[in-house]
Amino acid sequence: MNQKKRREIFERLREANPAPTTELHYKTPFELLIAVILSAQATDKGVNKATRELFKAANTPQAILKLGKAGLKKHIRTIGLYNTKADNIMKTCEILVREHDGRVPDDRKSLEALPGVGRKTANVILNTAFGQPTIAVDTHIFRVCNRTGIAPGKTVREVEDKLMKCVPDEFKHDAHHWLILHGRYTCIARKPRCGSCIIEDLCEYTDKTE
Repeated sequence: MNQKKRREIFERLREANPAPTTELHYKTPFELLIAVILSAQATDKGVNKATRELFKAANTPQAILKLGKAGLKKHIRTIGLYNTKADNIMKTCEILVREHDGRVPDDRKSLEALPGVGRKTANVILNTAFGQPTIAVDTHIFRVCNRTGIAPGKTVREVEDKLMKCVPDEFKHDAHHWLILHGRYTCIARKPRCGSCIIEDLCEYTDKTE
């Protein structure tokens, strides 16, 4: 795929959704961090349902530590892997209080040092909470990039690196959101909805559906 085609793809995605954002509900960088940790192998809808009550009870590292692990688990027990996630969240809150004055850091190294935070989560926080032009690659984006030809790669990191090279700078901040929403609602895993796709004529997928 050439750059002219890539630019046209992102121009169309921007025209259709000028101000994309995450579907996770949050008001602060800390709330977003907790929501993203909880979202691993879970739906945004399920996470939002749990955090709606959790954040009423505790929405700072100090408040969650005061709530305690048992109290935290009561709020997130409907979410997959909640025991492991509760452990990670408690340890993360301890580090935030001890090393960052209770604030979420805005650099990759510090974020990735937090339990339960990998490169993808760090990219989401850097992009969505702090406005940095990072691109977090999840299963939806990995599929879309390989299927369309925008940025094919055998690994998540390879796709991320290609996107950072080939996405024009003006689209980098929003690219993550456009691609994840496209993968979630149009370029779905089992049978892509090519007939209703706004970039179908630019996509290089060979097995297009009606």
